[in-house]
Formats: sequence, structure tokens, C-alpha cells
Amino acid sequence: MNNKLKSSIAFLPTKYGDFNIKSYKENNQEHMIIMSKDIEDIETPIVRIHSECLTGDTFGSLKCDCQEQLVFALKIIAKNGGMIIYHRQEGRNIGLLNKINAYSLQDQGHDTVEANLKLGFKEDERTYDIIKVIFEDLNIKKIKLITNNPDKVNIVESFGVEVVDTISCLVNPNQYNKKYLATKKDKLNHML
Repeated sequence: MNNKLKSSIAFLPTKYGDFNIKSYKENNQEHMIIMSKDIEDIETPIVRIHSECLTGDTFGSLKCDCQEQLVFALKIIAKNGGMIIYHRQEGRNIGLLNKINAYSLQDQGHDTVEANLKLGFKEDERTYDIIKVIFEDLNIKKIKLITNNPDKVNIVESFGVEVVDTISCLVNPNQYNKKYLATKKDKLNHML
């Protein structure tokens, strides 16, 4: 990876704890990692690959479980060490505009998978090449992965990184995300 495509490490104090941050550029997308300050000393760090969700992460949308998963990961990493890879691929990488169009289709009764397909996308358009670059850059060989998504385990292991354990990130359903969570379980095989 060209050094011009990654940033220096900077300090980030948060209400969850003190972290370091670093960013990586991949084409037109800029990704960020939030990591405990002792990441290089942790043999098996806890890692969350968190896909960007502006509506959930920033505005607290109740249509998804994204903000709750992000906060869960921040708290665990602040306490036990590790990192969050903030994967800037909004709406399973269909972009914010199309995500809002998908929301509109969901308001009409479609689930998240049906909405993406109706808009001409695959059910999930995300790519994970940058994740491999980040693991290589930080010399990470094995992790404990915070996820409910078995595909992420397979993706990480395809990069030669051993997933020694998974940590479930379960949230309580509400009236707005109940169908969303059921779709993740039934159509995307999430462990919910």
C-alpha cells in the first residue's frame, strides 16, 4: 500500500474512553480505525468492522441497530483493548442517496434486501479489500471479532487472519427495526 493512502496516528478522547485514530484512503472512500492506545501490545485484539450508517450512527435512527452496535463496540474496546474499523460504505455500499431511496421502499413494505434489489443493486455491495490492508499495516494475525454476520468471519479468515472467537452484538428490537432484524437473520444469515 502506498504510504500516501494512510494517515498518521492521532489521539481521540471520547466519552467512552481515550483512543487513537488513523485513516486509510481507498479510491474515493476514506475509512477510519479507532483503536486502543496499546493495540500493538495486544496479541489477540477485539475488532469490530463497522459499516458506516449516517442515519443510525449520527442521528440515532431506530430503523436499524447500527448505533447500538457501535456504542457496544466502543465500550468493549475501551475496557479490553482492540479496534473498530469504521468501514465507509454507507447503506451496504449503495451510498446515502440510494440508502434513502431504499428507506422509502421499506416504508412501502419492502424489506432491506428487497429494496436493494428493486433499486438494481445486489443485497450487499460492500467490498473488504481495505480491511486486509489495515490488518497488514497493523500486523494483526488473529482477532476476536465483534459481529453477528458469519460472512465477516469468512472474509477476515480469507485474509489469513485467524478469528479465534466471535462476540455477539445483540440489541433489543423495537417497533421500527423488528422487520430489519428479522431480514438480517432470515435472508442474510446473521446470528440473531
